Amino acid sequence: MPQKIPPQKVLDAVRGAPGNRVKVAVSDIDGVLRGKYLHKDKFFSAVESGFGFCDVVFGWDMNDHCYDNTIMTGWHKGFPDAVARIDLGTYRNVPWDDDVPFFLGEFIAQKNGKEVPLSICPRQLLKRVLKRAEKLGVLPMCGIEFEWFNFAETPQSWAEKGYVRPETITPGMFGYSLLRANENREFFKALMVEMGEFGIPIEGLHTETGPGVYEAAILFSEALESADRAILFKTGAKEIGRRFGIMPSFMAKWSAQYPGCSGHIHQSMSDGKKNLFYDAKGKNGMSRMFESYVAGQVAGLMEFAPMYWPTINSYKRLVDGFWAPVKPTWGLDNRTASFRVIAGSPKSTRLETRCPGADMNPYLATAAVIAAGLSGVEKGMKLTAKPIHGTNQGAENIPRAPRTLIETTRNFRKSDLARDWFGDDFVDHFAATRDWEWRQWLDAVTDWELKRYFEII
Repeated sequence: MPQKIPPQKVLDAVRGAPGNRVKVAVSDIDGVLRGKYLHKDKFFSAVESGFGFCDVVFGWDMNDHCYDNTIMTGWHKGFPDAVARIDLGTYRNVPWDDDVPFFLGEFIAQKNGKEVPLSICPRQLLKRVLKRAEKLGVLPMCGIEFEWFNFAETPQSWAEKGYVRPETITPGMFGYSLLRANENREFFKALMVEMGEFGIPIEGLHTETGPGVYEAAILFSEALESADRAILFKTGAKEIGRRFGIMPSFMAKWSAQYPGCSGHIHQSMSDGKKNLFYDAKGKNGMSRMFESYVAGQVAGLMEFAPMYWPTINSYKRLVDGFWAPVKPTWGLDNRTASFRVIAGSPKSTRLETRCPGADMNPYLATAAVIAAGLSGVEKGMKLTAKPIHGTNQGAENIPRAPRTLIETTRNFRKSDLARDWFGDDFVDHFAATRDWEWRQWLDAVTDWELKRYFEII
């Protein structure tokens, strides 16, 4: 585990850093980092009292279009500044930006004269779930993996093409290929080396099956640190890629021809000394807590679905026979299941939740998996569902996931489980933003429609 630097040493390091810039960022609802550079003097002031950050980051979508249906923020409130707090524990230097000091922040609000977490801030939501885990006496540990495609494009070239026919950096289906990795070895090397220097240790990096697609496994850590690393990895990969003329995309499914891109989340529970998921005497080496945790995730998947599949495109990935699991199933070391139980040694026993896409917001998806699992632990749920075998053998009578964002959003909005763990403010706000996303899709005219109807009708 990374050693946290004492706050005073962090401040001393910033004072001693060359230049007068500090870079700060926060997560919006979609998991897109929004940030700015601060002068050092402003930074030290912000450490004491926070700094103003327009709350429009929770009032608009990823394309900066303002929602028309939210209550917590919007035109009706004038988009005032919210107060962002800098988390000194997130300190790192950006190797590809002259080693500028970098920090993540989170939002706070005032209630009855006291400072409280802003309920719709994604990082604060995860911290809310982790506080409940702490009351249960457990420390969630996570490791996140991403699959993503890489294109020989720039934002300008992509726009000039009319956003069609992007060129991948390599052709063909060639998973685990040293040849393909070698074709872009400087980019590959930069990801491994510079991410490590940025405090995001990459445990494994390889090509996946598909043209120009990679997979990275980020080393496991405590859950909040894991989500921090994941959101920084996505932005960092894009910034590093630009240097090599490469545009990474974490879109869930950019082409119907190829498998989609996942965001797998590995989890275990610790008491600070040992892995609470392992029991040598338990069936398959699983402790009772582990069984209840898996049962909670199986039961909660469909209620939390928009937190795993947050975009219109997310559901294009949920295609039978294309690697992405489409039912709330579990299995022993089975990659076709939504919940892959890896039951091995006391150190390695864990759950891999395989249903989220690479387009997830890491804070929200991590909060969802832990909340679903721990709800099973709180209730002492029994793992009555049988594990599937092979390719979904045993899942024949299990309903598949909905195929649209609006269906899962309606389930999420009415979920008592979601409101219990995440609070009414977040549930109502997030559901409103997903409703907005759905309506943007309804208004759109797509290439598919033009190809299908333009000439013939």
